[in-house]
Amino acid sequence: MAVLPPVTDATPRYPFVPKTNANLEPGQFWAVPLSDGRFACGRVLSVDRDRPYGARTMFVAGLLDWLGDKPPTADSIAGARLLEVGNAHVRLIQQDGGTILGRRPLYADELAVPHDIRSTWGYAYLKPRAEHLLLKGDQPPQWEIRAVASPLNDEMLQPFKARTGIVQFQSMLTDVDFARLAEWLRAYPHITLRAYGSYDGSIMNLEFLRYFPFVRRFAADALYHSLESLDGLRHLPEDLEGLTIGWTKRKLDLSILRRFRDLKTFYLEGPTTGIEVLSDLTSLEDLTLRSITLPDLSLLLPLNRLLALDLKLGGTKDLGLLPRIGKLRYLELWMIKGLTDISAIGHLPHLRYLFLQDLRRVEAIPDLSKAVELRRVHLQSMKGIRDLKPLATAPALQELLLIDMGHLKPDDLRCLVGLPNLKAVSAGLGSLKKNEAAEALLGLRDTTQFTGDWREV
Repeated sequence: MAVLPPVTDATPRYPFVPKTNANLEPGQFWAVPLSDGRFACGRVLSVDRDRPYGARTMFVAGLLDWLGDKPPTADSIAGARLLEVGNAHVRLIQQDGGTILGRRPLYADELAVPHDIRSTWGYAYLKPRAEHLLLKGDQPPQWEIRAVASPLNDEMLQPFKARTGIVQFQSMLTDVDFARLAEWLRAYPHITLRAYGSYDGSIMNLEFLRYFPFVRRFAADALYHSLESLDGLRHLPEDLEGLTIGWTKRKLDLSILRRFRDLKTFYLEGPTTGIEVLSDLTSLEDLTLRSITLPDLSLLLPLNRLLALDLKLGGTKDLGLLPRIGKLRYLELWMIKGLTDISAIGHLPHLRYLFLQDLRRVEAIPDLSKAVELRRVHLQSMKGIRDLKPLATAPALQELLLIDMGHLKPDDLRCLVGLPNLKAVSAGLGSLKKNEAAEALLGLRDTTQFTGDWREV
């Protein structure tokens, strides 16, 4: 059992009800009371107080694969894995009288936070979700992150029960351990193999992939200081389905990606060379470009199967070609410098989920009457948006999430009153009083999960 850190004058006094994230720390946990009298457990995974939005109220939350007759303790949750992870407001903890009960270090249970969290949980999300996953008794974990290192042991290679997940390492393994890991991994084709961090500088290339010619999903992530080449990707099968390439210090040549004609999911971050290879990846369904600037979206025109597109950071200002790219169901635009015109969004007839965040120069939502399948809209730190009336033009709108939109008043939501399909609104207007007034105005409660996965919409 891991030794917990000693109590100091700076240690929070437990239990406490968080009003902001000021006293939240990774590893803290709280009880989620369930309808049968038992308890589930929520976990604080990370807190970023320097984020440009929700700096005082947002954190990354996790739901543990744990069920107890009594509220959780640091000892009782030992070894419990994560079922799901999402971005959350501190009000999630406050639901049903929730309080922070204590803290157990994340490293003690080998818990890690995914690099790209698309899910944002509504205030009342956790209890019904926990009951769905835990009380039925026949629901395996949704996903799991397994950390491995040399020397491998039997615990690292215990059976993998989750439907999907990640097996990851941050330092090179020995050749013997790579071979042993590969033999074990063959039984789990749904798992992503991830090399990340490499703070010791040992992962300089991807030649270790020669042990994994069968892997269908691979991530080279957060190898900023060490990775020097992508040549090792030649060891992966041509029918590779998922690939992540995180930021690296060197500009890596992407031309080797042409061999992956069946690639369905691709995450690319940071400056690279050979970006034109994107046009050859015509099987892509899900594409994320982070910290990459394109003059326009012409490179993406050949991607006829594209269903999900994330543009994060960077400076791509011309979105005019969006309606001609695939059949987009999910679109996320996040902190794009200089972007002012998002009118092309109004011409996406297949769009189901729209996620707009921190686009400082965007001042208007376009008319959405042609977005006939749009069901969910997520607006976060969109300080230039003051008129929500265009949302009322979306014929199928069911759910609206407003986060860090304190410049709005409850009356600004009056235009949504009576929309026939609207089922849930999560109003983050800067204070509980304003949020509750908005809920009362609309006659709606926050009862729904908002997820960025277009497959679930």
